[in-house]
Amino acid sequence: MSIAVRFGRLAAALSIAAALVGCAHPITMNTSTAPERVEAKLVQKKVAYALTDADRGKQVITPGGGGDRVSYFPYRDLEKSIRDALRAVYQDVVVVKSATDLEAIKTSGATLVFTPQIKTDSSSPSPFTWPPTIFKTEISCTVTDASGAAVTQVSATGDGIAEFSEFKADFGLSAKRAAADVSEKLSQQIRNNDKLR
Repeated sequence: MSIAVRFGRLAAALSIAAALVGCAHPITMNTSTAPERVEAKLVQKKVAYALTDADRGKQVITPGGGGDRVSYFPYRDLEKSIRDALRAVYQDVVVVKSATDLEAIKTSGATLVFTPQIKTDSSSPSPFTWPPTIFKTEISCTVTDASGAAVTQVSATGDGIAEFSEFKADFGLSAKRAAADVSEKLSQQIRNNDKLR
């Protein structure tokens, strides 16, 4: 076997090993937990949140444990949490593709449009397991009216913690807990803002 062939095989083996070290494991953040919706306390308005297919397709990679990383789609996974936060406050909630599509907003009947920006981070002190034990999710919403004029901004940060004994059956557990926490806190921030009533 020539030196060139041996070198080529060695380089291929090293490339495969490098790809396996520090790989990004897929998890999901979506949770079935939602803020309480009390019909008698709802604001009698229809509102919208703006989310594009491009947003839903954004993949994020953050640290896990053992030097590995995790990958997920925060806008796709947290869409339900955003909708649930709004449904806990308002009578009706719809989705639009853009806060600047005034014709679509007018057709929908929404009086306010929430455009979310999502930031996430994760970590784990474990040198042996890759799922994150600590997860942080921040949702910041720019709110505009049906004419596109700025109304206000609201934001909330959710935290999720999961220990190894808990996440053995659900590797994204800390992320799901952060999603539930941020949804609850976002609904509270919206409810407490006089400009959004």
